[in-house]
Amino acid sequence: MEKEMRGKTGGQSTPGAGAKSYPWEDRALKAAAQLMGEELLPLLGVEGKVERTAPTEQVFLEVKDLLADFNFEMEDGSWRHLEFESDSITKKDLRRFRADEAVISYQYEVDVVTCVLCSSAVKDLMRELRQGESIYRVRIVRMKDRDADAVIRGLEGKQAAEHSLDRAELLELLLSPLMGGRMPQGERIKKGFGLLEKEREHLGEEELIRMQSVLYAFAMKFLEKEEIGEIRRSLKMTLLGQMLMEDGREEGRQEGRQEGEGRVNRLILKLTAEKRYGDLERAAKDRAFQEELYERYGL
Repeated sequence: MEKEMRGKTGGQSTPGAGAKSYPWEDRALKAAAQLMGEELLPLLGVEGKVERTAPTEQVFLEVKDLLADFNFEMEDGSWRHLEFESDSITKKDLRRFRADEAVISYQYEVDVVTCVLCSSAVKDLMRELRQGESIYRVRIVRMKDRDADAVIRGLEGKQAAEHSLDRAELLELLLSPLMGGRMPQGERIKKGFGLLEKEREHLGEEELIRMQSVLYAFAMKFLEKEEIGEIRRSLKMTLLGQMLMEDGREEGRQEGRQEGEGRVNRLILKLTAEKRYGDLERAAKDRAFQEELYERYGL
């Protein structure tokens, strides 16, 4: 898997396996962390109780922005700094994490622990950096050690017994595309959307579309164009699906449909990255507002 713009600068891509220039996975994980932070840290084996989310952008000498993936302020006053990696962890990555920690600790006068959620298939991951007299370490959470097949079967069984899923279980579902297991990515994501749809009355429309957006971002990262088309069709009765389908309709011109699909994909990504879930829900219902957002973002 190619490295995904670790500078966190954003960009544009087309759907499918070739869309590697845009950090889809990072954006999806940031959205999940924002949505379900209290459930995320226990799932990753990180102790302590979250008090609130903390700033992720630190200005260094007023000329360079240090952008962390996600920060949580804990109940005891310390911070947990989360980083998301889809490749093997390198010395350069560790130096960047160390710089983030140092600036956060200095600026906010807090203790910081960095936890790296890694979806790489590499088993032996670098977690320690020796720099002169000091040794810097991070905590590694290797997602491939978790079994997506077992997670999804368990959730399907619970729903079959007419029990609703709790937030920790829903978070596992959202992260299942990053886990190990034999189930193909397309099947995982399709089942994920189906499980979410059955929770509609428990979640409410706004939270449901936020979770669907996380799964859709993973679909954009992992699936081929044909599979993404199947996902879009399976979503046609949902709010997110209505937004996707409407923007792809340009009669008689295949190029127009492809352009429309790419535009709505980029809009979903931007709104999800900025945590503007209310605007995402409104855009799914209000075409005029959707067009206003296209103009605002230059799409």
